[in-house]
Amino acid sequence: MNAQIAQDKPLQGLKVLDITHMLAGPYCTWMLGLMGADVIKVERPGEGDFARAIAPFRDDESLYFMSVNRNKRSITLNLKTEEGKQILRDLIAQSDILVENNRAGVMDRLGLGYQDARAINPRLIYASISGYGQTGPYRHKPAFDVIAQAVSGMMSITGQEGGPPARVGVSIGDIASGLFAAVAVLAAVEGRHKSGEGAFVDVSMMDCQLALMENAVSRYLNAGEVPVRLGSRHPLIAPFQSFNTADQPIAICVDTEPQWHRFCHALGVEALLDDPRFADGPMRAARHAELEPLLNAVFSQGRRDDFLERLEAADVPCSPINSIPEVTQDPQVAHRQVLVEVPEASGIKYVGAPFHYNGGPVSGETAPPALGAHNEEILAELGLDSVRIAELRRIGVL
Repeated sequence: MNAQIAQDKPLQGLKVLDITHMLAGPYCTWMLGLMGADVIKVERPGEGDFARAIAPFRDDESLYFMSVNRNKRSITLNLKTEEGKQILRDLIAQSDILVENNRAGVMDRLGLGYQDARAINPRLIYASISGYGQTGPYRHKPAFDVIAQAVSGMMSITGQEGGPPARVGVSIGDIASGLFAAVAVLAAVEGRHKSGEGAFVDVSMMDCQLALMENAVSRYLNAGEVPVRLGSRHPLIAPFQSFNTADQPIAICVDTEPQWHRFCHALGVEALLDDPRFADGPMRAARHAELEPLLNAVFSQGRRDDFLERLEAADVPCSPINSIPEVTQDPQVAHRQVLVEVPEASGIKYVGAPFHYNGGPVSGETAPPALGAHNEEILAELGLDSVRIAELRRIGVL
């Protein structure tokens, strides 16, 4: 393996057991596989991950499933059978990391919880992702993305000012918990280098949403301010929002006094610099209701691209509000090679790694696996021969 590939895959050599479904857990293990870990996805015989049934489909495979299950191998195991449990125990003995996102208590009832796994492999890092965590009065409640956004308060600050609460337009409840789980798992791997011991990682979707709202929660706890829905507007900075122009909307951020001066000069509204109502950032934020109509009147008189040109020349942060089709054609996205074709020449494209190593994008993603595609391969690695594998299939273990 050449040096660049080795640098691309810093987790090569780590084995991950992926007992997850839908989005939160699979997103975590996709990231680990992306960075080189050998991820073995354990699925239900016959149906597999629940996400395999979610439309739309391409070549009879769910795009929802495929998007976050690249870089994995699939084995089917019936964990309601003793034979299936024993195979999982054998895999646990050989693994570095186990990730599961069942409801709290499910793995314990199967005899495959953290204490059971730790008895088999004390070096195992065992991560559980759930709606509310493994402890507390809500631990047994079911939760999906919209529930996490609702119970955490995220929806209460999302939406148009004075309008109803809204869900964030992506599954941020699932994705955030997957990302936080990946961070915590990697920290535990580093800790194991020093202690020689594994760890239990307990990730709550609700907790993760609170972590994402750090500023809103801090303002309430320490200043008594109750955050509300503000549309695209920032609660502490102005102008920091979208504006309608004569043709298409534009997003603006004016965060510092030098930016405010350049902004006013670029728009030809230098008189605002001498207006005592807008003398500094906190005053502009407090008087946004007076500032916005003045800026709306300016933006309504011109085209978006003209304003973008003027503001960019003045080094003021600004952007078009792209649609998904537009951003996929953006030259910066193309330059960063964010969109990847997996497998190569397949015509099937996804969002790839959002980071580069040593000046280049992460390469070499593998296609999402067909259900049970690696049964024989993985069982052979455990020392089972073809006769035993055929018997396991006959009795419904695989």
